[in-house]
Amino acid sequence: MNPAPPDSLVLSYLGLRKVVGVLGIALPFVLALGGMLLAGPGLQTSISDYYYTGMRNVFVGTLCAIAVFMLSYRGYDRADDIAGDIACVFSLGVAFFPTTPAGTPSDPQRLIGGLHLASAAGFFLTLSYFSLILFTRTDPTKQPTRKKVQRNKVYKVCGWIMLGAIGLIVLHALLFRGIAGSLDRLALVFWLEALAVIAFGVSWLTKGEAILKDGS
Repeated sequence: MNPAPPDSLVLSYLGLRKVVGVLGIALPFVLALGGMLLAGPGLQTSISDYYYTGMRNVFVGTLCAIAVFMLSYRGYDRADDIAGDIACVFSLGVAFFPTTPAGTPSDPQRLIGGLHLASAAGFFLTLSYFSLILFTRTDPTKQPTRKKVQRNKVYKVCGWIMLGAIGLIVLHALLFRGIAGSLDRLALVFWLEALAVIAFGVSWLTKGEAILKDGS
């Protein structure tokens, strides 16, 4: 069997990146709208809390799909491959270790919730590494195009948004635990997580050249 032509391989990788980007951007909107349709107005306190709603399969399925794409991802060198594999593991951790449920959770539930938080933090840190380090690399033997320079700015903004959102979620957990009930009604964690997930999606859509494509 003849190997696929290089252009086909390039298109497949660009398509994979676009799919990952679309899944990331769509996830918070699909969960929020689906949750409202199934349970009435209002948001869950976090994206992860949709695990305990009728949108559980959408939440878990989307994360598993992202994990598969990350495992399949092949970049320019070994660093890209390793980062993709790590992101795959963390994505599965977020999917299969549910967040600690509300109320009075048992010790096993607290442990599993801790694994969920660790997986979520690792997932977003890895995605930030993609945006800030891997995606911004430029071939030193070539002059970057104007669109490449613009794409690098998008990657950096998205990477820092993800890191900033993670930091604010940590501050929320550490500093506002005593008034969590009041803040939960505002769904601040949900909005911060949604912001981080959307930034992740925009970064990957840009990498897939759906945004700021050379020659456009």
